[in-house]
This record gives sequence, structure tokens and C-alpha cells, in this order.
Amino acid sequence: MLTDAGMYYSETGDELKRFSTRDGAGFAFLREAGLLTGLVTRETTRLVERRAAKLKLDVLVQGAADKLAAIETIAAAHRLGLDEIAYLGDDVYDIAALRAVGLAAAPADAVEAVKAAVHHVCLAAGGRGALREVADLILGARGDRPVG
Repeated sequence: MLTDAGMYYSETGDELKRFSTRDGAGFAFLREAGLLTGLVTRETTRLVERRAAKLKLDVLVQGAADKLAAIETIAAAHRLGLDEIAYLGDDVYDIAALRAVGLAAAPADAVEAVKAAVHHVCLAAGGRGALREVADLILGARGDRPVG
């Protein structure tokens, strides 16, 4: 949920996406707290690869048709239980993964079926601070320094 779900194209056909710096800061705060961060997406683009590198994410899975399977693979590789994973999703492709993890969240503009499947519906929309909101929830629950 790092974008507003919009797809923008330039006159030359370049694909553009809008990212929130607040969400980027949320990833940084999680990383500074010693938590793994990652992104699982159905898309496969250099744009997402560049954003993940800039954010210094620990995990990037692109082209994930089955997001739950991707999450299970990540959990096994890092010796984590699914209950130790937080996942933010906005569309029906995310529901299986959301139902399997310890903290499931959705941005304010998620589809209704997703909102019904999560523990927390954010006040912020996708690409507008939802990831930061979830990061603040996690860090607050851990008793880490207040953020946000």
C-alpha cells in the first residue's frame, strides 16, 4: 500500500507512481527498531525495484500471484511464524495473506471485502500514510520511542 492505486503514464509511455515520504519514514522507523521490512506485489517493475532499494527493504517479492505463498516463503526463510508478520493490503488478492498473519491492516480506501478481513483499518489511504500508520501502531505496541 505504498501507492494511491493510480497508474500514471508520461507522453513517452513511462509509467509513474506516487509514493509518500511518510510511508518511507515508517519503513525507516521499523528498520531502526530492528524489524524486517518488505514488499510483496503482483507487479514486476523496475520502478518498484528502485523504490524498494531506496527504502532499504529487507525483502522484495515481485510477480507474486499467490501472496500467501510468498509470505509463507519469507517467514520460513527468516524463521518467523505467520503470527509474527504484519501485512497491509487493499484488494482481494491480499485477503488470504491478511487472514494468515498476526497483524492484518488495510488502508482507508481498501475494498470492503479487505476491510472486513483485517484487524485494523487505517485512517490514511494507500500511498497517503497508511504504512506509516501501521508502523506507528507496531512501534507503539512494542513500547519503542513514540513516532507520528
